[in-house]
Amino acid sequence: MKFIEKLQEIVGKNRVSTSFPELYCYSCDASQIKGMPDYVVRPDSTDQVSRIVQLANKNEVPITSRGAGTGLAGGAVPLNGGIVLDLSSMNRIFDVDLENLQVTVEPGVVHAKLNEKLKPYGFFFPPDPGSSAMCTIGGLIANNGSGMRSVKYGTTSRYALNLEVVMADGTVINTGSKTLKTVAGYNLTGLMVGSEGTLGIITKAVLKVAPLPKARSVILASFENSELAGNAVVKTLSSGIVPSACEILDRTAIEALNAFDSNLNLPDVGTVLMFEVDGTESAVEEGIKLIESACSSLATNIKAAANQQESEELWRARRLVGAAISRLDPNRTRVYVGEDVGVPIKEIPKMLKKVQEISEEFDVPIMTYGHIGDGNLHTGMAIDVLDDSQWDRLNKAGDKIHRTAIELGGTVSAEHGIGGARSEYLELELGPALYVMINIKKALDPKNILNPGKMGV
Repeated sequence: MKFIEKLQEIVGKNRVSTSFPELYCYSCDASQIKGMPDYVVRPDSTDQVSRIVQLANKNEVPITSRGAGTGLAGGAVPLNGGIVLDLSSMNRIFDVDLENLQVTVEPGVVHAKLNEKLKPYGFFFPPDPGSSAMCTIGGLIANNGSGMRSVKYGTTSRYALNLEVVMADGTVINTGSKTLKTVAGYNLTGLMVGSEGTLGIITKAVLKVAPLPKARSVILASFENSELAGNAVVKTLSSGIVPSACEILDRTAIEALNAFDSNLNLPDVGTVLMFEVDGTESAVEEGIKLIESACSSLATNIKAAANQQESEELWRARRLVGAAISRLDPNRTRVYVGEDVGVPIKEIPKMLKKVQEISEEFDVPIMTYGHIGDGNLHTGMAIDVLDDSQWDRLNKAGDKIHRTAIELGGTVSAEHGIGGARSEYLELELGPALYVMINIKKALDPKNILNPGKMGV
């Protein structure tokens, strides 16, 4: 029996495709990384995934698991061909167990839909990526994603209690338990979170959830430049307050958002910081006062949102910023290169200054925004993609941004993942630890069929 017929026997004929147009749709994500699969397979159960992996392992056919394809580092792109395992059909929410502060879901559940399900109960899943309306829980776990509220609530790893994982030989394991903590054996859950599908394929997840805060408010602080804003972040966080979010928008980001939607009417200043505080009404009021006090000597203006609607409009603007840069020049397209660095909190002002210098050095406009409260900066660059010289300058600027972050004790990726886009920097960032990762990969996937060519392993 042919390989494709065996795949069809497992999932059904209509869930396997080899047509060129469909394969092409799975050859990329939102990054510049490309790779054409030989098969697209859409399982709808753990058993089917297990049988597919057994078949692929026997025939040494690569498997790249994929959710919504919203990644920015080529993590779901099949660099070595083989099978793309589209897990978007596995999108069931099995159990909402709020007495135990947890839910059980499949990897294809869209992030926003999970929180829609939880909201009537007064709970939420705290990681808050900008792609919430599209990205899947499986992709969020695979990349240890976080988003805009990570200052207070942390990354996805904090909420993964137990993962059902199909290993490289098709064996199905559970990595944890339904308890809120366990020290029984190695932390296999932690190993799988952020492994980008290179060690196993996640088919189910037990996730911790949290009560929705009673109140939230956004504070908008304006500054003459990004360095002053960076210093304000350091001062605010060292004063003892932990905002639920702390975002930065530089002048270019502000101009892009105002061009995208003039009703936003963001202030015409060098940089703004968006702080969010949440909790009880009294805690929010106290948080606003503390932030105003910490920023007052550096900011030109500080304003709290007048109501919940105004706060939501500001958040809507923030979520749009990654795409809005193209509104400034219709001849330029946003390219996701060097866009996810992280540095220690005290190095934020220096990193912001370095990004400005890199922009000037390579004559590439750079829009800076992101989760500055935990040191995670997104640098948005837009170029004329038909101009080879602009590509060359962009890639050189991206390379220098990565290397600068490492020099400052930071990382080349704080939340978007390594994938195929940033593998070359891992030895520089991790040193000998990279070879520990390589040995783990060899032990768990000796035939190298799970997402090969990613993460430097």
